[in-house]
Amino acid sequence: MSQTLFIADLHLSAGRPDITAAFLRFMREEANRAEALYVLGDLFEFSIGDDEPSALNDDVAAAFRACSEQGTPVYFIHGNRDFMVGRRFARLAGMTLLPEHQVIDLYGEPTLIMHGDTLCIDDAGYQRYRRITRWRWLQWLFLCLPLSRRMRIADGIRGKSAESKENKVMQVMDVNQDEVERLMRRYRVRSLIHGHTHRPAIHQLYIGDAPAQRIVLGDWYTQGSVLVVTPQGVELQSRAFEQAR
Repeated sequence: MSQTLFIADLHLSAGRPDITAAFLRFMREEANRAEALYVLGDLFEFSIGDDEPSALNDDVAAAFRACSEQGTPVYFIHGNRDFMVGRRFARLAGMTLLPEHQVIDLYGEPTLIMHGDTLCIDDAGYQRYRRITRWRWLQWLFLCLPLSRRMRIADGIRGKSAESKENKVMQVMDVNQDEVERLMRRYRVRSLIHGHTHRPAIHQLYIGDAPAQRIVLGDWYTQGSVLVVTPQGVELQSRAFEQAR
């Protein structure tokens, strides 16, 4: 059966081997049978550059490459945690890097895909942080630092991010509906798929007088989350983690 798979917000890290095991199992048993796999950001809890020596990164790259070599192309859009994933990792993984907003033909339906953080415009502090961290010259300077220094900076950013979330109301961290509709009109689509907010759902809306839908991918904190799209429709599915023995 023809199907295209979408995942996001896995936040893979050495501290959560259960998530990594579920992801690798998904790659071995499901992804390689799909027509395409799209990873819509925050694959890693944090990325400090392609030169980071990491068994986890090597395992992930190998899983993607095996999938692509078996005939399933892998596409990747950066998230707010892994925007430092670069061309070197992409080559090792055999995956294609996409821009932050991309329109694809999904069984005849033009569909806008993205990570989703650009939709959360009510969170002014985060949007300011996002603009600064995407400056190319700043990323270049960051990559010039020793790995140990980059790791300390990453730990500090994660701590501040967690503290900031505790002090924000949920509405601020969710998407802005006007921005959703603006982008869908701009790209002339009636279907949008994104992650980032960790609130899996299929939302029905209207763009002008035309019915439309916004599909939000789930995170992989307590279970896997996969969007399965076929010519017949869409379905958000969960994947149970194996119990530790």
